[in-house]
Amino acid sequence: MAKRVKLTALAMACGLAVTGSVVKADTLADAMIGAYNTSGLLEQNRAVLRAADEDVAQAMAALRPVISWSADATRQFGTSRSESTRNTIVPTVSNSVSASLVAELTVFDSGQNKFALETAKEAVLGTRQQLINVEQQVLLSAVEAHLEVRRAIENVALRENNVRLIRQELNAAQQRFEVGEVTRTDTSLAEARLAAARSQLAAAEGSLTVAREQYLAIVGRLPNNLQPVQSLPNLPDSVDAAKAIAVRAHPQIKSVQHRISASELGILRAKAAMNPSVRLAGRLTVTEGVDSDRFSRGGSVGVEAGGPIYQGGRLTSLVRQAMANRDQARGELHQAIDQVSQNVGNAYAQLRIAAASLESTERQVRAATVAFRGVREEAELGARTTLDVLNAEQELLNARSARISAKVDQDLAAYRVLSTLGRLTASDLRLNVQQYDPISYYNLVKDSPIQKSEQGQKLDRVLQSLGKN
Repeated sequence: MAKRVKLTALAMACGLAVTGSVVKADTLADAMIGAYNTSGLLEQNRAVLRAADEDVAQAMAALRPVISWSADATRQFGTSRSESTRNTIVPTVSNSVSASLVAELTVFDSGQNKFALETAKEAVLGTRQQLINVEQQVLLSAVEAHLEVRRAIENVALRENNVRLIRQELNAAQQRFEVGEVTRTDTSLAEARLAAARSQLAAAEGSLTVAREQYLAIVGRLPNNLQPVQSLPNLPDSVDAAKAIAVRAHPQIKSVQHRISASELGILRAKAAMNPSVRLAGRLTVTEGVDSDRFSRGGSVGVEAGGPIYQGGRLTSLVRQAMANRDQARGELHQAIDQVSQNVGNAYAQLRIAAASLESTERQVRAATVAFRGVREEAELGARTTLDVLNAEQELLNARSARISAKVDQDLAAYRVLSTLGRLTASDLRLNVQQYDPISYYNLVKDSPIQKSEQGQKLDRVLQSLGKN
């Protein structure tokens, strides 16, 4: 009966509804699914990607004709005196309205607009990789939250069991004191250990509360009967093989590679700005007199060519600046490769440490269990003191606590290795989620559709579904 009460209390501490039916348990995959679906950080970076997509649309628009209109209403007034008016001062007033339609098209600019379009596309590809990196961060945070709650739950259960055992030892010491087998010192030692155990239990319950709040913030709901990790992810056998995979596939490195491509295109664009450009321009103008029957109608079509001659060294400075940006990106790539490789090595080292620690603590628990049982039996025969029993129980408690932490550390280290490889994503883990498709929005905006077009109407529907319009 006491065991059932403790299980009920532990379930209530974990936010479970204790009923006669079986409550659905939350797995590690459930935690990652919740984080993926509710993460504000992911939503923020998806918006950043959509903004980068719009840069492609704007660059595309520069390759197309630009059509604009203007209109004005003019009232002219004044006075005049001349021989034709026989030197009489005559007031003059006229009202007119005019409208113009202007169309311009850049037919040659040495590739400036084209390079700008390709630069925007590279920026989109780099931003997609940044989004994948953020997705890894979110999923790793969910793994950490899940495992920390598991650690806290098991520590609470361990501390509760510790309090129960010490209470039993205190009761036994008091009974032996009453028959004169032990002194008051033995019961006082047990009372002190019981008070310390209750304090440690309160601290463990506080840690559980903190872990549950962290889980709520990351996953979007309170933990519900969390299940332990059943198996670790498949990882490369060697550190060198893992580093080779990470250097090829990690989104952080891919993002910098696209930045290098964009900066190289920036150099070409800056050089193209030093060459002449040619534009085709057309204009239609209509002017009507409001208070007379006067009017004029006409238009013009022409080709305009021009280019820089001297701008104080600004254009050459822009070329040098673009080269410096490229060199900066190349240096950043070297740093990213070194950082990713180091992270892989560190993660594997932590995994090996955790695995070795788990193996050691398993042996420690087995030995401490045997020792505790032996000391307690010897105490019942009078060969051991209450202090000996309490010390043996404390050794067993420490061993079990270390085993809990070692198991959690091993699980967490394995998923950190997966993150350093760039494979901690919803796609790689095959999570049961509606994955965000960055290509669908890009395909709708890349050709810069106008609002009234069929594609523009599709885009409006997508924005409405995202709640952005």
